[in-house]
Amino acid sequence: MTKLNSKTPDGPIAEKWTNHKNNINVVNPANKRNIDVIVVGSGLAGASAAASLAEMGYNVKNFCFQDSPRRAHSIAAQGGINAAKNYQNDGDSTYRLFYDTVKGGDYRARESNVYRLAEVSANIIDQCVAQGVPFARDYGGLLDNRSFGGVLVSRTFYAKGQTGQQLLLGAYSAMSRQINTGKVKMYNRHEMLDLVLVDGKARGIIARNLITGNIERYGAHAVVLATGGYGNVFFLSTNAMGSNVTAAWRAHRRGAYFANPCYTQIHPTCIPRSGDYQSKLTLMSESLRNDGRIWVPKEKEDAIAIREGRMKPVDLPEEKRDYYLERRYPAFGNLVPRDVASRAAKERCDAGYGVNQTGEAVYLDFTAAILRYGQERANILHIKNPSAAEIKDLGEKVIESKYGNLFQMYEKITDENPYKTPMMIYPAVHYTMGGLWVDYNLMTTIPGCYAAGEANFSDHGANRLGASALMQGLADGYFVLPYTIGDFLADDIRTGPISTDSPEFEATEKEVKERLDSLLNNKGTKSVDFFHKRLGKVMWDKVGMSRNAEGLKEALAEIRQIREEFYKDVFVPGTMHSFNPELEKAGRVADFLELGELFAKDALERPESCGGHFREESQTEEGEALRDDTNFAFVSAWEWTGDPKDSQLHKEELTFNDIELKQRSYK
Repeated sequence: MTKLNSKTPDGPIAEKWTNHKNNINVVNPANKRNIDVIVVGSGLAGASAAASLAEMGYNVKNFCFQDSPRRAHSIAAQGGINAAKNYQNDGDSTYRLFYDTVKGGDYRARESNVYRLAEVSANIIDQCVAQGVPFARDYGGLLDNRSFGGVLVSRTFYAKGQTGQQLLLGAYSAMSRQINTGKVKMYNRHEMLDLVLVDGKARGIIARNLITGNIERYGAHAVVLATGGYGNVFFLSTNAMGSNVTAAWRAHRRGAYFANPCYTQIHPTCIPRSGDYQSKLTLMSESLRNDGRIWVPKEKEDAIAIREGRMKPVDLPEEKRDYYLERRYPAFGNLVPRDVASRAAKERCDAGYGVNQTGEAVYLDFTAAILRYGQERANILHIKNPSAAEIKDLGEKVIESKYGNLFQMYEKITDENPYKTPMMIYPAVHYTMGGLWVDYNLMTTIPGCYAAGEANFSDHGANRLGASALMQGLADGYFVLPYTIGDFLADDIRTGPISTDSPEFEATEKEVKERLDSLLNNKGTKSVDFFHKRLGKVMWDKVGMSRNAEGLKEALAEIRQIREEFYKDVFVPGTMHSFNPELEKAGRVADFLELGELFAKDALERPESCGGHFREESQTEEGEALRDDTNFAFVSAWEWTGDPKDSQLHKEELTFNDIELKQRSYK
């Protein structure tokens, strides 16, 4: 085991990033024209990085497996993006955003990276406004804010309930400009299947053209992986069905350490699953918790009556409702962090108070907000003695202006009108805080291989605050990588073009083809999804919201068994050199089966509870996560040694010089 060097600059935390930029190497603009950079992924991190690097003069090759960069999963983000601009004059600051993020991550993030994220956050908003992103505005014309979980200020900028889509269109427009100039060469419907190392440095990728099936080589002086998270290891998640870990996992197998795989976020505000044949789950934005109150019946008899259809939630009087988050966490109420809200919902449902047919749902109720906004609008319109119906109608219109598309989506999926009856929600896998280990420059342990956005581990610790994913993706792409990548590329100004005819490219391509051939020639009897669902069930049941040593040991054995059966009995129809979605899925699930074992191993090796990683053996008397800072204040970075069970642990010790290390409390 080695202790990792994060290459964090010396000096006061507020000066680290500025001093670092002043001292790292840069590349002459004339030399940038001779340097190629591969960016894998076209979401917020990938598109912003590709656009920025091309704008600076680098030649960029951008890859996405979707038919258009606009289809990247960033488009699904709903609620907003954080920034410390203090428009609400409620005391926000760079330091407060830094503090909230470290605390929200349960003190398992690197201080220097988080402060930098908070520092550049305001620039992101200015950049996006300049691109035309239609953020909501208040009466005075300033950009509007709302609150998200884990904070006591309003710092989340939003575009109704489609913030991710609007931000992605902004980044895509910036990248499209560079595509038009020829500085970005776009490769749609291409999937990275391996990383190529030459003399120990990342010098290209092997990709498969998903239309023709051709295996292709691409060279560059550096490779940026901006490929999102690995939540689909659970099969059911809020991620797009195509989201996968393959690019990051293949880099891991080539030498990039994988950090904190067990840190996975369970989002509290998702539409409950409806049956065993569901292929994905749908997120309801955390922004809804600004105005929605979460509750279950106080009495089990009432919960049973609702589940059996003998009672409707609107018929249950106020005094018989348990607003359990407001009861348990009075300071933050319904806006506690996601891990806290998720565990609280699970606890109530496990205790028998769940409200849907499966017993796995709680209510998110907007009645109080509708009446409050309705009365406010009546006052503004000088309506004297408005009727209850008038107040309700006015209030519903205000809610529609804030969350209309989310309410519409909910009704389309559930066939229930959330203006008239409370939404039903339940936690689901949403985001992965773990990812490829990177240093302060966002470089992995492979020289020349960088990871940005959700693909790296660096900013969120053991739990991500709401509206911080978009912030990190754009911070990495627009304001971090364009500076730090030059420190590595400055040594390549005389390297010349990277040839794809080298033995390293040939050998890596051969390995890729052999891997795909073995899947196609297996001639088993079970589909890829059969194994993926089995993996997902083990992950959710034993490595999900609540974990214990016995369950994790069982999961390790079961995942290994599933993987063995997968290679013996999977059936992949079609051929390699053709359009073949089943082959795509097979490769991704093969990687998930290896990741799943490392995931469970990481969870077993960390017997403390922190953030989204909840070990039942380590909790307070009140059922809250109990950290062990004496023994586990470090990043777990795993080195591939040929098999997940033999992966070697390396540690990056975490130091806290600017924030007091203490037990979290949201009461």
